[in-house]
Amino acid sequence: MRASFRSYTELVQARCAENAARDAFVYLSDTIAGSETTRLSYAELESAAKEVAAWLQERKASGRQVLVLFPSGVDFIKAFLGCLYAGAVAVPAPLPTEQGQHFSRVSAIVRDADVCAVLTNAATEAKVRIWLDDEGLPRIPVLAADTPGFADADAWRDPGLERDRLAFLQYTSGSTSRPRGVMVTHGNLLANQATIQRATGSTSDSRVGGWLPFYHDMGLIGHVLHPLYLGSCGVLMSPISFLKRPVRWLRMIDEYGIEVGGGPNFAYDLCARRITDEQMAGLDLSRWTVACNGAEPIRAETLDAFAERFAPAGFRAEQFFPCYGMAETTLLITGKPRGRVPARRAVNAAALERGGLTDAGPGVPSRTLVSSGVLSEDFQVRIVDPDELAEVPEGRIGEIWVRGDSVCAGYWENSEATRVAFRGALRRDEGPDAVSESAVSESAVPDDAASDDEGWLRTGDLGAVRDGELFVTGRLKEMILINGRNLYPHDIERAVREVDPALDGSGAVFSVDTGREQLVIVHEARVRGADVDPMVLAAQVQRMVGREFAVPVENVVLVRPGGVHRTTSGKIRRTVMRELFLAGGVTPVHAVLNRDVAALLRPARSPGRRSAPEPVS
Repeated sequence: MRASFRSYTELVQARCAENAARDAFVYLSDTIAGSETTRLSYAELESAAKEVAAWLQERKASGRQVLVLFPSGVDFIKAFLGCLYAGAVAVPAPLPTEQGQHFSRVSAIVRDADVCAVLTNAATEAKVRIWLDDEGLPRIPVLAADTPGFADADAWRDPGLERDRLAFLQYTSGSTSRPRGVMVTHGNLLANQATIQRATGSTSDSRVGGWLPFYHDMGLIGHVLHPLYLGSCGVLMSPISFLKRPVRWLRMIDEYGIEVGGGPNFAYDLCARRITDEQMAGLDLSRWTVACNGAEPIRAETLDAFAERFAPAGFRAEQFFPCYGMAETTLLITGKPRGRVPARRAVNAAALERGGLTDAGPGVPSRTLVSSGVLSEDFQVRIVDPDELAEVPEGRIGEIWVRGDSVCAGYWENSEATRVAFRGALRRDEGPDAVSESAVSESAVPDDAASDDEGWLRTGDLGAVRDGELFVTGRLKEMILINGRNLYPHDIERAVREVDPALDGSGAVFSVDTGREQLVIVHEARVRGADVDPMVLAAQVQRMVGREFAVPVENVVLVRPGGVHRTTSGKIRRTVMRELFLAGGVTPVHAVLNRDVAALLRPARSPGRRSAPEPVS
């Protein structure tokens, strides 16, 4: 299928011709009167896309960037496809009202992408025009693409795209002041859609869908563009609907027979905690055969809690699809084989801190790692020492480097960031101690390129390979080095959540340098209206983390729920939290800080309690 089409646009045209009367998408929205269902056929989708494309082509937008700014819904899909039909480069971005933020969130993206037009809806058009005027960009044309008769679909002309043409820019999570737009070509998109199909076993009869935002890579590529690639039906709902009542997601999966779809780790946690027995009554999740979880790393306790909670609804552990991917590789890199229980390893905790995956023996402190999937023919994968730039043996932890047709062209108009991330070069040791074999799948790469040591994507993620399985252990830039030991922040965050039910929210763990590296724990605490003393909670966190990880715990900051920042996919933004903390931008319910750490905060401000910590046993 991959070699049959010159571009993703050409593929969609073929799907629309084959399935004109069939539903392309079903969208479930919540209104004041109740739920509402919108259906969009393939014929209707193509007609709408051609209308948008004709409007863009009239304004000579082919080959230029167009901002796509919509709430979740079918109008976003029409506009995004309209960009591809016009030969323009779509730039999906979060609608500020969906995030409770002002338009300044997307201002940097607009300037970085040099957009030539903005597509939005009638409800937002006036605000968009005011915003552009305030930004000194009043001449950028704006189209409310949900209004009828703005262009003649018959005026559309096929742009004749090839695989090397840009399809869209995917701005990575948190891109505001320093945005980085990943350049996704039509070739990248076709290659990764084929990878997703092989990994999930999806077909034209597979229902695909979920609630993730459409400007997020998994929401866009996995839930919107994949059903179009298959010629199947996508079933979608808004993130707000899910967050308000998580059971709506599972009921949608049941009612529409969704086979392929998923969400971040926190979505499964939220369902396991908040869905009641009454809500679960009559729920059937047995047809959900590919429940994607792209957390980095995958949490074993999340899989166990969800599988146990929803076993009465027919959910089985083998339905989980732990996977690994990123915007820079279009989306998917590895995934679990369908129908198999996710692979796990109980590894020696001390060895893990030293950079190795050694199976834990009886009575030895351990960490349970869940595989993020198997190496496939679609990617070359190397595990590399990030300092020495040399491959490491199987079972050793290093930075994950990848190559393949899905790896994108780089970052838009950012040659330095592109060089650092997309131009990785391996250093070869030809001596007697050189690594003879590596964790790699070569079959997707021509023979003349197999020995080429350049052109690798440095993912910034840490992991190791054992028996053909990729175990992602954390982010390189978030690794904490204390007393010569490598500590993973997510391990400490997990431990903090287990201290008390009041701490079952999000946490961010990082280190700061005061002449020595010091651990800082920022964690959400539910103390309002509860019989919980935050001073006691902080002391419990100090004692438990100090005991389990054998490190000094001198800095604990408890914040209100929602005080820890996440990406749109639910990942903890630890680097952002560290910057906020040092800038005095974290408002505590209660804090215990080492005096040297307290002196770093800018501007100086007084948290709930700032003092020397109590001794840790």
